[in-house]
Amino acid sequence: MAKNGKVGDGHRDGMVKERSQVLNTRTNQYVKKNTSTGRFMDVKTSGGKFKGVRREK
Repeated sequence: MAKNGKVGDGHRDGMVKERSQVLNTRTNQYVKKNTSTGRFMDVKTSGGKFKGVRREK
């Protein structure tokens, strides 16, 4: 897992491992996916992308 930096600095140190995100074109929201199992984990409802999670094309 990635580590958080100082409180309030707004970024992560390193990337979150074994996770990726992909844009759902129907809802226009990003979905987080576990890369080892392929299962979908979470949907970003507040808009934008997940922080520190790599994106698939």
